[in-house]
Amino acid sequence: MAAGHYYYGLGRRKSATAQVRLKSGKGSFVVNGKEVKDYFSHTKPLLYVLTRPFTAVDLESSKYDITVVVKGGGRSGQAEAIQLGIAKALVEMNEDLKSTLRRADMLGRDPREKERKKPGLRGARRKQQFTKR
Repeated sequence: MAAGHYYYGLGRRKSATAQVRLKSGKGSFVVNGKEVKDYFSHTKPLLYVLTRPFTAVDLESSKYDITVVVKGGGRSGQAEAIQLGIAKALVEMNEDLKSTLRRADMLGRDPREKERKKPGLRGARRKQQFTKR
């Protein structure tokens, strides 16, 4: 990998979008200008979600510098969007990893979105309480 060259992956989940840049380095992981441990400080289990693509393909995340710009959604949706972006960047780096990541179910986008509110209802499906008499 040439100096300054990086691999790009775009991840989306719910209403979150993550733009991931992956390049060889010393293991820094920056999300929106903050260290990943500071950005996800209130939700420690989500840190595990971010490193799953590396553990699936037996690579050390400490050998790569990861820079992420993430917008929209909540912390959970953002973490899953980052995971998809990292997986796509790893595939761009090495096409042989694609089958392993596909088997680990990390390359498919989760299409579930919030259902819209319908007119005449309280929410997407919540109706007024039925009264028999």
